[in-house]
Amino acid sequence: MTQDNAVDSTSSTLRRPLDANRQEQLATLLADMDPQSLQWVSGFVAGLAAERGRLAQAPVANAAQGLAPAARAVTEVSPRVLVLFASQTGNGRRIAERLARSLEGAGLTPEVVAAGDYPLRRLVEERLVYLVASTHGDGEAPDDARPLMDFLFSRRAPRLESLAFSVLALGDSSYPKFCETGRLLDERLASLGARRLGARVDCDVDLEPKVVPWLEQAVVSARAETGVSAPRLSVVTPLRPGALTPVTRDNPLEAELLVNQRISARDADNDVRHLELSLPEQRLDYEPGDALGVWTLNPPPVVNRILELTGLDPQLAVSHEGVTLTLHAWLTQRREITRLARPLIEQLAQRSGDAQLRAWLVPEGAAQLRRELKESQVTDLLRRFPVAWDPEALVKSLNPLSPRLYSIASSMREVGNEAHLTVAVVDYERDGESHVGAASWQLANQQPGAKLRVYIEPNTRFRVPSDGTRDVIMVGPGTGVAPFRGFLQARAADGAPGRNWLFFGARHRDSDFLYQLEWLAALKKKQLHRLDVAFSRDQAHKVYVQDRMRAQGAELFRWLEAGAHLYICGDAEHMAPDVEAALLSIIGEHGQRTAEAARDYLSELIAQRRYVRDVY
Repeated sequence: MTQDNAVDSTSSTLRRPLDANRQEQLATLLADMDPQSLQWVSGFVAGLAAERGRLAQAPVANAAQGLAPAARAVTEVSPRVLVLFASQTGNGRRIAERLARSLEGAGLTPEVVAAGDYPLRRLVEERLVYLVASTHGDGEAPDDARPLMDFLFSRRAPRLESLAFSVLALGDSSYPKFCETGRLLDERLASLGARRLGARVDCDVDLEPKVVPWLEQAVVSARAETGVSAPRLSVVTPLRPGALTPVTRDNPLEAELLVNQRISARDADNDVRHLELSLPEQRLDYEPGDALGVWTLNPPPVVNRILELTGLDPQLAVSHEGVTLTLHAWLTQRREITRLARPLIEQLAQRSGDAQLRAWLVPEGAAQLRRELKESQVTDLLRRFPVAWDPEALVKSLNPLSPRLYSIASSMREVGNEAHLTVAVVDYERDGESHVGAASWQLANQQPGAKLRVYIEPNTRFRVPSDGTRDVIMVGPGTGVAPFRGFLQARAADGAPGRNWLFFGARHRDSDFLYQLEWLAALKKKQLHRLDVAFSRDQAHKVYVQDRMRAQGAELFRWLEAGAHLYICGDAEHMAPDVEAALLSIIGEHGQRTAEAARDYLSELIAQRRYVRDVY
């Protein structure tokens, strides 16, 4: 056959359509795929065609190596790429998983690992690493990142001249130390000799505009570093016809509200609700320690107040990032209007020229900016600094609406296909203005039978010990006690012989002792072995959970020495640092250790997953 005849024959084959049976098989395969999956399949098929074409043109070379073309294609090993993530709320994990899917489609073998699970001594052997690192609070690293940070900034850190890396940093520009964890990791890896694949990318709350280009560039750089130019051959397992799409943050599921009960007294400072939701069977499984993500709409009174303050027509059409909605729909469904953020302040400063606003945005004004972001809402600033707005600028200056995460206060071993929540309702007045929380206010006003859009946000580091003989110490003031209700239910259902010790704190015993009867019943049944409480406002001298821990320091240290796991849940700004400081002093005093040795002891507990926190 001549070369021209060979080309004509191949072209004829390509033009021939699939037979009816294969068309039906292909339609079934593609029916339930989302756009991202279809793009992956497109790249996979293109790579497969290129690979088979290359092999068909080189039969002699393959035969010389004793391999048939098909056998060689299947046995080729694709290069491995490490994807590390340090995530507090799940965003980092989701982005790492997205990158892994893209790398697989590019013909590489990604290994996705939480930073807290990664064997640190292996880092010196790595050649290509992508890091997704979150920052929470005022520059705090996620707990999963702490062992990695301690290792890299210690004298044990190795030189890493053979490592190439890229960092995606997640943060909130409303905080002065924006993307601090990612910045520190990026700079430290470079100082140890590792080679940057590109400049660090810092993402604000509105992630997608920067995440998407970083993901695309990561695939390009991974291919260049490894020499892979086309997707590898692999087996694609299609969804079964009629298979259900996984429930995720962006694909939530409706759950029915069964119970909405106030569990703080009527005269309590805070309205705290116990909610029980019915979960569709086999669609939303969780473990104690996980969170339930809840999507809600913004409260109508807040939407109306913003429209009143800006004087804008709610029915005006507004286009932003390829989406066109009415202004009312943007404010109700898509933008954060109960959480103040830096972009709005920047817009107000630019439009008003106000010196006070500009002062908040320079480093010297960081403390005042933090106070405003914590204490004020959007309506406060629109009222205090009235300016002329156009609807597009207003929408652009507000962050995207995000779901609220609530620690699940139950175990499926006890409650079946239900999830229980403990929700503190945000509802107060300031300067004569009503202030409410977007999710908590609406949850408090929902009646049984209402449908809520929810999903499970796994928290694999915040789990009861797999060894049921281990003791557990739980520190959960206020609504931070929620996951420990699930812990006790799970331990009781499993018949775990280990002891359980709870430290609970609130303002007043008579009005704020959440789940009091349940804790007392658990004590009686020997499911809870110790209960220490601190009610800060019931005496002249304020007493907090960290004070109760110090008072029981000798016994607490004995539990730790015997292998106990210690958990903290609740406020990240004050409670968590105060509790950790108390823990360090207990280790130092009762373990007879210096401050540095006490810190090393605590670091070892973190590395062993025996000291874990879920703070917010």
